[in-house]
Amino acid sequence: MTEGTVIHLGREALVTVLLVAGPMIGFSLAVGLLVSILQAATQIQEQTLSFIPKIVAVFVAGLIFGPWMLRVLIDFAMNLFANINQLVG
Repeated sequence: MTEGTVIHLGREALVTVLLVAGPMIGFSLAVGLLVSILQAATQIQEQTLSFIPKIVAVFVAGLIFGPWMLRVLIDFAMNLFANINQLVG
């Protein structure tokens, strides 16, 4: 296994992690921003108010993007297993 192979494999793994985590983080960010704007507008300064909507948003994002995220992970694993003889040897 050469250095270039390790770097390429690590890069693919990081891109896969970013692709899989991106939708849930994006939904959580958007909901957190909306709750923060709502808190600022109503002057409610309760710190725990944003947790429940964020949890629900992440759950909904998981339901919506779950099949796509699973497909991305399966494609990465299949590519890894298909090329295991080149990676080890």
